[in-house]
Order: sequence, then C-alpha cells, then structure tokens
Amino acid sequence: MIPTETTTAISVEGLSAGYPGVLALQEVNLTVRSGRICALVGANGSGKSTLFAALLGLRSPAQGRVRLFGRSPHAARRRNLVSYVPQHDQVDPSFPVTVEQTVMMGRYGHLGFTRRPRAADREHVESALEQVGLAGLRSRTIGELSGGQRRRTFLARSIAQRAPLMLLDEPFAGVDRVSEELIVQVLHQLRDAGTTLLVSTHHLEGIPDLAEEVVLLHRTVLAAGPPGEVLTEERMADAFGAVLGLGAASAERRQP
Repeated sequence: MIPTETTTAISVEGLSAGYPGVLALQEVNLTVRSGRICALVGANGSGKSTLFAALLGLRSPAQGRVRLFGRSPHAARRRNLVSYVPQHDQVDPSFPVTVEQTVMMGRYGHLGFTRRPRAADREHVESALEQVGLAGLRSRTIGELSGGQRRRTFLARSIAQRAPLMLLDEPFAGVDRVSEELIVQVLHQLRDAGTTLLVSTHHLEGIPDLAEEVVLLHRTVLAAGPPGEVLTEERMADAFGAVLGLGAASAERRQP
C-alpha cells in the first residue's frame, strides 16, 4: 500500500557515507517525489552503489539523514515500502530454482508465520510474471534463461513484493533490445500505477524516454532535474571527466 501521508518518496539531507578510509558520498541532498521515475547517472566510482546501500539501510551515514516516505530505511523495509533489483543477483544459476519460485521470493515479507504462500501471494506472482512476459516460462530454471529473461525474472520478483518504491541497479545491462523495450514499458506501467522508481543506468540515450527526472552524481549531486537540463555536454564532462581526469581541462576550455 502506497503511503498517503507524504508526496515525497525519497528524502536525503546532507548525506556523507562510505567505507573505512573511503568517503564515497559527501553532502548529498536529494528529493524524489512519489509516482515518478528518476534516473541516477554517474561514472563507475561515483557513489551510486553507496547511495543505494544507504537508501536500503545497508550503509550507515557518517552524517546526514535518509528518509523513505518519511521513515528510516530500516522502518521502510520492515513495512515492505521499498524493493531492490540488483545488477548482479545472488541466485546461483546452477541451483534448480524455477522462475516462479524466484518471483515468489518477493512475497517473503508478506507471508505468515508458516511461510506458506496463500492465494493472494500466488495471484501477485502470476500478475508479475504476466507483466514481464514470462508466464509461459514459469517452470524453467534460472540457469535456462537468457540474460534478458533473467533480468525480467528479478524485476518480476520486485514487482511481486508490491512495494511503493523500487530501486533498480542497471536494469538494462546485458539485455537484448526486446527485453530493454519491455522493461521500459513495465517501468512506465508501474509509475502510472503510483510506484516511485529510482533507476541507476549507463544507458544515457534512453533516459529521455525512460524518466521524468535525472540525478547526476559524482560523490555529491552535481545536477538534478529534467533530462534536457541535466544531460548537457558541460555537466556530463564534469561528472565523467572527473573520473577520467578530464574535469580540469573541461573547466579550462569553458573559461572566457
């Protein structure tokens, strides 16, 4: 159920976080309104994974605050308000788990004391499978799927969780064109139904068709807003040139 007490899905204030000896994020401020698709863009090492970890409550802030629908990440997870689609899933492709069983994992937080699926759980799994176009492959094992089909399976698992906020890490990495178009269509359907989506992606050319908002990240938020305002040559040089050692040269070229 989507919370009604706030129209802000993600609120990050002055967030600094990282690992021992490494400050991956510094003074990050970010707001994502409910019912939107927001693309998170940045080079490798820009802090995207650390930001996701902080949003999920897996990385404690060195300073600052994170709120999901006005709650702490831990409280939001306990209430099934947030789901996560990782870039690299922990399911062993050699393990004989089926597509349907994998998607049912998304219902774990909704199951009762016996942990046995009820009719409602099976209905949510069926709906998620149909939404991603995998209903006919429900009995196949994960190891029998293509890269795109496997990605859609993990997306269906997140859909079955029925969380009002979804975090997706590189959902288009390694997928074929058909799967990419289907995933975009599904994300739009989820948004239209009221779900908020934060999508980390390197697929820059597809962002205008995917998201209403973009956040450009390099340890801090360099820019945020509509794709046409954020994905400019100058700002992209600042974000990606900083990693490639081109930031200073870019700045010098812009001097009058």
